[in-house]
Amino acid sequence: MDQHREQWSSKLGFILAAAGSAIGLGAIWKFPYVAGTTGGGAFFLVFLLFTVVIGLPILLAEFTIGRGSQKDAVRAYQFFAPGTNWHWLGKMGMAASFILLSFYSVVGGWIFIYLYNTITGKLAGLTEQDYGQLFSTSISQPYTAVGAQFIFIAVTIWIVAQGVQKGIERANQIMMPALFISFIILIIRSVTLEGASEGIAFFLLPDFSALNSKTILYALGQSFFALSVGISVMVTYSSYLSKTESLPKSASVIVLMNIFISLLAGLAIFPAVFSLGMEPTEGPGLLFVVLPAVFDQMPYGMIFLSIFLLLFLFATLTSAFSMLEIIVAAIAKDDASKRKKITWITGFFVFLAGIPSALSFGVLDDVLIFNKSIFDAADFLVSNILLPIGALAISLFAAYKIPKHSLFNEIRTGTGKAKLIFAIWYFLIRYIAPAAIIIVFLDVIGFWKWLF
Repeated sequence: MDQHREQWSSKLGFILAAAGSAIGLGAIWKFPYVAGTTGGGAFFLVFLLFTVVIGLPILLAEFTIGRGSQKDAVRAYQFFAPGTNWHWLGKMGMAASFILLSFYSVVGGWIFIYLYNTITGKLAGLTEQDYGQLFSTSISQPYTAVGAQFIFIAVTIWIVAQGVQKGIERANQIMMPALFISFIILIIRSVTLEGASEGIAFFLLPDFSALNSKTILYALGQSFFALSVGISVMVTYSSYLSKTESLPKSASVIVLMNIFISLLAGLAIFPAVFSLGMEPTEGPGLLFVVLPAVFDQMPYGMIFLSIFLLLFLFATLTSAFSMLEIIVAAIAKDDASKRKKITWITGFFVFLAGIPSALSFGVLDDVLIFNKSIFDAADFLVSNILLPIGALAISLFAAYKIPKHSLFNEIRTGTGKAKLIFAIWYFLIRYIAPAAIIIVFLDVIGFWKWLF
């Protein structure tokens, strides 16, 4: 191993950082609105299935590639398959992370806008309809949207520039536990609202008539997005992990944390949506419209909302750290002297690339790409195309390009029943995961209807 390469200071530090990468935007912001627009309980059930059967094995595959090579996302594939074109898989992950961060920094900017609105009292005492109107007005103003996006990117750059231990790990150790506590408070209020039971039923009782190819594709994409797999982020993060840690245990804990926070997000949002007479199909703004209305019905609600938004901002930043880190790590190649400069330059270009997404709810709202706004098109490209393709390629790479004994050696480190765990994982990653991803894709493009 390169003696100059940074490492996580502890297993907990790695788990919180990896979980934070996923939990931030994947579970808190995106999960509720995707579930709301694609079937509620039916979506949640398919999402759980995909997360455990496909997402977890691929997460473990990324861990084995990263720690086994102890290199960044591009050089990790070169390490196991020298002289081949597999390094393009790492480069695709860098490109996907770049696009991902460009439009998710827009959402991070929305949180800054709402923090300001909360502190200045603009969110207090409004009607349910007013909250929706305020959200639309806030994000449609070009200077506000772009300025807030810039602030979010600048904070992300500053922390990632500090390095793995002093920047990313230290921030996550504070942010993640505080977020869990605030969620519990929010859920208690949400489920005790009048009429909340209808929202609980929508979220937890699956209506299988709502299942269609769109629901299945979005559930697959969300399972990958929720675990940050498919774009080699976890290859990069696990490359900083000590050889003494158990990869299966770490992956399992991250998956359980992610499922739990997704469950909390659903229980916080949907009971309130139905209680307040709102529509679960609100879309990307669902969180920003529903939560202020819920907090406004609590004693000292705006104070609690400020705290939650601050923690949500922290969680959003943890996602952003991982997206920027994969790019910086691949360019810096363990040269600490170049890290800060590369981080700032990369972050600046991400900011420029995100401006059209920031403006797609205002001055560019009439610009459509395949009948989607710039923001939605970028989201669809990453979540529903690049992530599944990347996950498929990673599963094939791990199962067919890395020697079986090398995989086993990584899996068995720190693990008790290594042979059984490895046998199950190897079967899933070699056959089930690739087949499932291909079948879902063929279903979406209508292949089966054409064939039969």
